[in-house]
Amino acid sequence: MKWLFERLEDALVGVATLGEFLLEAIAVGCVLFGVVKTIQLAIKLNRHHYVDFPFIQLRTSFGTWLALALEFQLGADILATTIAPSENTLIQLGSIALIRTFLNYFLNKELEKQMELQERAQQKRMTDQSS
Repeated sequence: MKWLFERLEDALVGVATLGEFLLEAIAVGCVLFGVVKTIQLAIKLNRHHYVDFPFIQLRTSFGTWLALALEFQLGADILATTIAPSENTLIQLGSIALIRTFLNYFLNKELEKQMELQERAQQKRMTDQSS
């Protein structure tokens, strides 16, 4: 019976390791895709020849992708804690997860503020155009 539990544990470690790798790969993909989409947006906005280049839109666009990547990284950290072999490793992973959670929280707060500013600017432009 002990061999069965050992095999199941080995299988679980393999699944957790694969899941961790996939989540980390998705996080990298989100960052790279976010860079590409933000560059595309910058080119599109540059073609419109704004007097004041709208960096808020670019920051919001890229920040959204970064927040998504952080979510996937946090998921990978959670999976890593299930297979962590030592107390030291658990403490390190817990610290990293805590830092990523704080980063994600403050990034989301900043994104909310940026979107608010963007909406206000858009409303002001619409008001100015209708006047």
